[in-house]
Amino acid sequence: MHADRLTDPICYHAEGPYWSEDWGGLRWVDMLAGDVMHLDAGGTVHRRPTPSRVVACVRPATSGGAVLALEKGFGLEDADGTVTALPPLWDGPIRMNEGAVAPDGSFLCGSMGYDQARGAAAMWRLLPDGTTTRLFGGLTISNGLAFTEDGAHAYYVDTPSGRVDVFDWDDEAGLVERRPFADLVTQEGHPDGLTLDAEGNVWVAMFGGSQVLGLEASGAVAERIEVGARQVTACTFGGADRSTLFITTSREGLSADDDPQAGSLFTAAPGVRGGASETIFGG
Repeated sequence: MHADRLTDPICYHAEGPYWSEDWGGLRWVDMLAGDVMHLDAGGTVHRRPTPSRVVACVRPATSGGAVLALEKGFGLEDADGTVTALPPLWDGPIRMNEGAVAPDGSFLCGSMGYDQARGAAAMWRLLPDGTTTRLFGGLTISNGLAFTEDGAHAYYVDTPSGRVDVFDWDDEAGLVERRPFADLVTQEGHPDGLTLDAEGNVWVAMFGGSQVLGLEASGAVAERIEVGARQVTACTFGGADRSTLFITTSREGLSADDDPQAGSLFTAAPGVRGGASETIFGG
């Protein structure tokens, strides 16, 4: 299966796509530009800056706005679009990278070092009351995170491991009992962002591999979607019936004439739908 290109290469490092009816469409980030992107119902793309030079992830909030992962912590968007950065969680050359809203309505996001130093990153949690917690460390490039429909488990990628892992979820302790789900080291590219469909299959973007892999319950590769850009970063289901897979790509580190479609947004229709319900920050 081949993905179709939906936009021109409008982003430098597109990441973190998410579809919400509350937003009226798809949002994603041009991460290293610090901008949030929005694809409206008419197919027009809008770009909105944040007060941070990095915005890593954006998800809907019960306030009518959004919760964001910024360079060194979290931020909140009001219903009118005003973004307020919360106090930074650390100092030093580390930034947020990818996250998800947990079943209890808290927001989780993992970090990475700018130099990709092994073990320097951590997983952070923002509760709706503003409390922040460092759940655990020892990560390197914390990437895709997605929860199952019943909220019992979460699939997760720390890219250098070459794996997709699975956690159990506990409302008090957070992500616990991490274990391997799928070893992808022999596949083309490196696991990056991921999403789940309504049947519980895992779809994982393969950075450097020009593809998205569909993994069945055993962890085996059941589907491949070829993408016309090498650096595939993340994917999510959306559209009116949640049957469109939106795929983000990056041109970070590439020359102007190398990989000309990099930074574009792509779509595919793999014949399955995303989960029907949304988990919103705030519960």
